[in-house]
Amino acid sequence: MDAYDIASLIEEPLVIFVCSTTGQGVEPRNMTKLWKTLLRADLPADLFDGMDFSVFGLGDSSYARYNWAAKKLQRRLQSLGAREIWERGDADDQHYLGLDGALDPWIDGLFRVLLEMYPLPHGLEIVPKDYLYPARVRVEYLDVPQLPLSEAPFSFPGSSSAQLLRMKRLTRPDWYQDVRHIEFEFDEAVSYSPGDIAVLHPENDPEEVQRFLQRMGWSETADKPFRIVPEDQERPLPEHWPEVMTLRIAFTRYLDILGVPRRSFFESLANFTTEQMETEKLREFCSPEGQDDLYAYCHRVRRTTAEVITEFRSVVIPQEYVFDVFPELRPREFSIASSVKRHPKQVHLCVAIVQYKTKLKAPRKGVCTSWLTRLREGDRVQIAFESGTMHLPPVPSTPIILVGPGTGVAPMRSFIEDRIYHEKSKENILYFGCRSLDADCHYKDEWSAYQDKGQLVCRIAASRDQPRKVYVQNLIVEDAARIWKTVHENKGYVLVSGSSNKMPLAVRQAVEDALTGEGKLTAEDAKEYVKRMEMTGRWQEECWS
Repeated sequence: MDAYDIASLIEEPLVIFVCSTTGQGVEPRNMTKLWKTLLRADLPADLFDGMDFSVFGLGDSSYARYNWAAKKLQRRLQSLGAREIWERGDADDQHYLGLDGALDPWIDGLFRVLLEMYPLPHGLEIVPKDYLYPARVRVEYLDVPQLPLSEAPFSFPGSSSAQLLRMKRLTRPDWYQDVRHIEFEFDEAVSYSPGDIAVLHPENDPEEVQRFLQRMGWSETADKPFRIVPEDQERPLPEHWPEVMTLRIAFTRYLDILGVPRRSFFESLANFTTEQMETEKLREFCSPEGQDDLYAYCHRVRRTTAEVITEFRSVVIPQEYVFDVFPELRPREFSIASSVKRHPKQVHLCVAIVQYKTKLKAPRKGVCTSWLTRLREGDRVQIAFESGTMHLPPVPSTPIILVGPGTGVAPMRSFIEDRIYHEKSKENILYFGCRSLDADCHYKDEWSAYQDKGQLVCRIAASRDQPRKVYVQNLIVEDAARIWKTVHENKGYVLVSGSSNKMPLAVRQAVEDALTGEGKLTAEDAKEYVKRMEMTGRWQEECWS
């Protein structure tokens, strides 16, 4: 959104906004500039008088502030005189059909309204859903030697080159979960803050890529260079993609074949089948009546794009349509687990390696984490940094309570290292949760060393080390007096990171219980107290589903 000038926005008669929510109800980074402008107090109440609009939000209902940014945008546009022509749509990642569960009915309703407002000119008809648009690029093979993957340079916007310095398993070798501490080192000084995010762009497994190329009949030309010639200026490829690449490079670095495909993939695929039964099955998956079947076939069992291609054997995709059919391989984000003050030129990550079996008993690995495990010391990767949603107090002496079970401890390690570097920091309290002290207590020796020096109070909830399960929220309840003193009397901060299932709400409730027990607040006043902490930045969460 920031790429669009608000001065031009004022002149638009109709605008459809699609907006995600990050962190604690925060607008996405590419909307920050626009949102700050919209919040200016000196804007006239009729600024958007004459603009019709509708908003579709992308969110996850497991978060307390579900689709908050979309709701705020909707209200602000209305307060500035814009007219909402169709109700806000709220996509939910928790829906079994993903965002399509909300998008389909929202689009149907929006289009009905738009057709009433802007009837089609005589002689024009609505483009049918199964219409095959022209390919957005043309592929021109070059009469040059083959281009091996290893010789093709790679970067993405904002990234710098770093080498793998060290990778160490944090969990016990026989433990069911593999969690790694990973260190990268840059050639020059880098800048990031505690709580920031490291962005990495993974590569698909080379063996999976080779199997896919063989299935498509592209093995013999997989390393032959071609030039990508744009054919549709309204549907450009990402600017950082190279003009010259090969099919192997495309399916290793840029196109996703190992993710679970969305319905739009099946819609595209139906245009390239040569057997009527397969075409009909793909069309059925895309129909409103076929959504349950699509979920059972694809999402429930986590079928990948490559597996779908393998099962629909009559699919033959022209190479110029490769960039239309297959989705982009997206970068992955990880909370940084280090302070650049403590580790100059370095960034550390704490990563859980994703590996599981689907309901069809098929082994599955995470695209990015399996790529990380294939790296060897000295290998180089591209890494970018983005601002996170959690930040340390501006005054180093302000007490902090950190709650980070599992790999949620990653940003907490960065906060602790940064705070200890500033000798003025007085009180650092960490609540860490794991299953067993002996098996998966990440950075246990570091916490112990800090405690011995009086630099950290560390409370560890090892949930399976005793008959009664103990979680971080149970320790917070036990420490009610300390919580009250830190939060209320000393105006401390509370930072929470980890899984967004039951933990964040349980931690919030535990702190509220401490406020009612030690501070003698009513339950309602305790809730309001925590809400005020949130509004002023003293309560921060970074949780994920």
